[in-house]
Amino acid sequence: MKRIIAMGGLALALTMGLSQAAGAQERTRWRMHSAYPQAMPVAGATAFEIGKEVKLLTDGKFDIRVYEPGALVAGAKYYEAVSEGAIDAAYGSPGFNVGKNSAYAFFAAVPFGPGAGEMLAWLRHGGGLALAQEMYAKDNIHMLPCGILPPESGGWFRKEIKSLDDLRGLKMRFLGLGAKVMEQFGVSTQLLAPGEVYQALELGTLDGAEQSVPAIDRGLGFYQIAKFNYFPGWHQQSTVQELLINKKSWDKLNPAQKLMIEMACDRATVAQLADGEAGQYAIMKKNEADGVAIKEWPQDMLDAFHKGWVKVIADETAQNPDSARVWDSLTKFREDYKVWGTRAYLK
Repeated sequence: MKRIIAMGGLALALTMGLSQAAGAQERTRWRMHSAYPQAMPVAGATAFEIGKEVKLLTDGKFDIRVYEPGALVAGAKYYEAVSEGAIDAAYGSPGFNVGKNSAYAFFAAVPFGPGAGEMLAWLRHGGGLALAQEMYAKDNIHMLPCGILPPESGGWFRKEIKSLDDLRGLKMRFLGLGAKVMEQFGVSTQLLAPGEVYQALELGTLDGAEQSVPAIDRGLGFYQIAKFNYFPGWHQQSTVQELLINKKSWDKLNPAQKLMIEMACDRATVAQLADGEAGQYAIMKKNEADGVAIKEWPQDMLDAFHKGWVKVIADETAQNPDSARVWDSLTKFREDYKVWGTRAYLK
């Protein structure tokens, strides 16, 4: 059941005084990396749109030049570059940063976790964002949520998956906490940037992949190789995107410039959620016409995935104090949210 906070009406309607305040400053130039190619549907253009919006609103005084994956750093490997100040900012997802701290995965998506509305509520009003910014700040980074996607598909496979036994031995691209669940069932997982997955499938170094919503997956060409697409995306019922900014670069901005970036991210959040919800059914029909079998996970497999998740979260929170803090915050918020959520929505 979809649980979406109505954020409607938000746009970058800044006052003339705000623009003048930003424009009165010396020219500011940033270099921003995007983990996603601009041509990728739904989320690919977001970083580039932010750059255009800020430049327009400041009459060119604040110029954010956005680069395609690989131009400055490799697609998903931007954390250190932002932390060290090699680049001013990067756009991607917290799930890409788990090599630095596995707790970052919780700020992207949680298996069997909240939908977009509940996730945004936790980040903005339940302490989630405060925890995220505290953790990123240790590495000289200011983090902003900057987009959110609706539920993903449950994965693309070269062969039909009829039972848990069919998963054993497979090699998959898988993000974040869901990857640890799949590993419980004998799947070998790796994290690749979106632009790297098709080639890996084509060469046979991957047997399957999860990436995102159907529109993004189709844009990456998965339907041409992996003909079995499973739902629901139990591992990512929503996926938060992030804008990471070098702390020194952020601190040099005046209040008007900071507000422009924050509002651009708010606009991106609304746009991604709306585009993501609206654009999937047509793509799924195209996929079927191109020979893709759209499947649903059997309930016994979903139950097994959930049991696997219970073990993963127990291990993760025992091993990483940051994960324990974040999980405790999210769990408490979700318990309180049920008072509203279980009564307010039709079932």
